[in-house]
Amino acid sequence: MIDLHCHSTVSDGKLPPAEVVRLAKSNGCTLLSLTDHDHTGGLAEARAEAERLGLAFVNGVEVSVTWRGRTVHIVGLDFDEHNESLQNLLVRVRQGRLQRLENIATKLAKKGINGAYEGALALAANLEMASRTHIAEFLIQEGHVRNKQQAFTKYLGDGKSCSVKHEWADLAECVAAITAAGGIAVIAHPMRYDLSATAKRNLFEEFKAAGGAAIEVHSGNCSKNDRLNYALLAERYGLLASAGSDFHRPNDFSGGVLGACPELPESCRPVWQMFQQAKC
Repeated sequence: MIDLHCHSTVSDGKLPPAEVVRLAKSNGCTLLSLTDHDHTGGLAEARAEAERLGLAFVNGVEVSVTWRGRTVHIVGLDFDEHNESLQNLLVRVRQGRLQRLENIATKLAKKGINGAYEGALALAANLEMASRTHIAEFLIQEGHVRNKQQAFTKYLGDGKSCSVKHEWADLAECVAAITAAGGIAVIAHPMRYDLSATAKRNLFEEFKAAGGAAIEVHSGNCSKNDRLNYALLAERYGLLASAGSDFHRPNDFSGGVLGACPELPESCRPVWQMFQQAKC
């Protein structure tokens, strides 16, 4: 089984990289990629553990991108993690995260919810990767909301009262940085974006024109019908197919089972057939 999208404590996951690898292996995974948000700091640890366990491993990262005023995510796979252009882009995106966090905390304070910035930092294992997820955890911890979904619905989601618009990486520059590092650019969880058919077509066309190569046909706990629909879209746009659990933490049923993605539809051309650096 293959899983090319998961997270560790280097971004907003709950398990350290080595533990992510061990759990994936115990779930039957045969090929894994760790794709922390905007950071490659966990790859060395994950790779070393994968080699120890005999699990094939490929470099990964999930980059935050602003496309036509919307946030989308691009996964990079099988790249040189030491590539200077890619690392410079990731540093810039991470610096923007903290500024956005401060701005959200300021809005929350105006509603009488104080300490959100410090609270989020205290909950983040990696301070420079503190995110809206950590603010949501703070709001839950302080009793302002019942769960993560309510935090985003009431305060943090796009267009909500404490939402802060932010310009992440540009789509074309993100894809260029990944491909310049020898990697493959993948549109992450396209089924989660609230896009019209026209907007979705524009996203796929611009992505491919920039050098993008694949989309996630399976993500998280998406349905068989989703997989079939996105397999058809991948075929229509000449894109390879990827699959990932988008795992963040154990017992979180909003994501898939780490390392245990279902098989892709037969029409798909799997992205892993293009990998050069996967090793076990």
